[in-house]
Amino acid sequence: GDMDFKVAGTEKGITALQMDMKITGLPVSVISDAIKKARPARLHILEKMQEAIDKPQESLSPHAPRLLSFRIDPELIGTVIGPGGRTIKGITERTNTKIDIEDGGIVTIASHDGAAAEEAQKIIEGLTRKVHEGEIFSGVVTRIIPIGAFVEILPGKEGMVHISQLSEARVERVEDVVRQGDEVTVRVREIDSRGRINLTLRGVGQNNGGMSYPEPTPTPVAPLN
Repeated sequence: GDMDFKVAGTEKGITALQMDMKITGLPVSVISDAIKKARPARLHILEKMQEAIDKPQESLSPHAPRLLSFRIDPELIGTVIGPGGRTIKGITERTNTKIDIEDGGIVTIASHDGAAAEEAQKIIEGLTRKVHEGEIFSGVVTRIIPIGAFVEILPGKEGMVHISQLSEARVERVEDVVRQGDEVTVRVREIDSRGRINLTLRGVGQNNGGMSYPEPTPTPVAPLN
């Protein structure tokens, strides 16, 4: 044909027109007639759509494909990528998503699983969220070492509780107070010059994920003569 004419709209009226022509022009009467004929066809299609679904879904299915886009501080792009790309590779493997980061800090996450895309976003937001001294977090103990415990306070962001900060009393073994997998409440005690987060359990109420550990007995110290 000489033209391709599309009309879109609602019951109340036309919202968009699109036309491709192979000729130099059309009389106004042809356009007017096409618009009039399009109305009953549009209303018929809307009626069938209404029969299939009477209102939009309030939210997408968790398994519906997602394309999420958000901005991070461009100075923190390296934090998300990590040395040799290890951090971002770990996120994509953990969540089975595809992640692209532009120089301006725009992060785009693509996934066939909505929940996985949201998990990847939370991890990146956790990595790039600035932590301040004095803030209190509920976290999970991820690792135990002889001198303390590492606690994940945000997705992908850990801090360390030195053994001296596990209790007001003297602690002989880290495992006497916390164990891997415990949920603990910690306060950010210090952020050192290298950006490492030092945490404390002292002066913060604890439930240790529902497990109760007794306070270690202080080691007696002989009086000085």
